[in-house]
Amino acid sequence: MGKTGRISLVAGLFAIGFGLLTIASGGVTLLGGVDMGRIVGFVLWFNTLAGLAYVVAGYAIWQRRQWAFALSLAIFAATVLVFTGFGLHVAQGGAFEMRTVFAMTLRSAVWGVLALVARQTRPTMQGG
Repeated sequence: MGKTGRISLVAGLFAIGFGLLTIASGGVTLLGGVDMGRIVGFVLWFNTLAGLAYVVAGYAIWQRRQWAFALSLAIFAATVLVFTGFGLHVAQGGAFEMRTVFAMTLRSAVWGVLALVARQTRPTMQGG
């Protein structure tokens, strides 16, 4: 396995793990298993459902699928859009937890980097 293959493997497995943890955390919160304080509903729902996309994108990055970059970029863009909506919610005096700011910053950064990795490691058109 070459350098590109190793990078794709590590990035893909990271994305899959991140997705599974996101689904588990969001699912437990949505089902009332954990009180997370002043949650912002649309952010929680988005993150939980996005966890599924994280797993699919992680697999695509790992396997160096041509569409991995498009999906990763879409996840990044959607995350930034939801983060912007969250910012508007806060600016209008909505209740929130500071950990949501940190979590959305982390998610945005992670998917920005993963989109770049997917772009750099994608195969040529005839490869996938």
